[in-house]
Amino acid sequence: MGKKKFYPEEVKREVIRLKLEGELTNKEIMRKFGIKNKSQIKSWMRCFYNGVEHRLAQPLGKQYSYGKGPENESDLSQLKKKVEYYDMKE
Repeated sequence: MGKKKFYPEEVKREVIRLKLEGELTNKEIMRKFGIKNKSQIKSWMRCFYNGVEHRLAQPLGKQYSYGKGPENESDLSQLKKKVEYYDMKE
């Protein structure tokens, strides 16, 4: 069985941005970022649309057991993540 590839949170957020803006197709995004399967992109988009973007920052294998969402973070930490996200969108 092959090794799972880790994608940094910044890459995941950039892929989401590109999809939302319709700049690139799935194939172009996959080629640009070295993503092997389009279901990976769908998974990140699902996190975005379901409002669980905090899962994008979780390490491999921790998607379900990690269990900490934005409600468990300090207000300052939440604001920093929002600012970082909106800065990236510009």
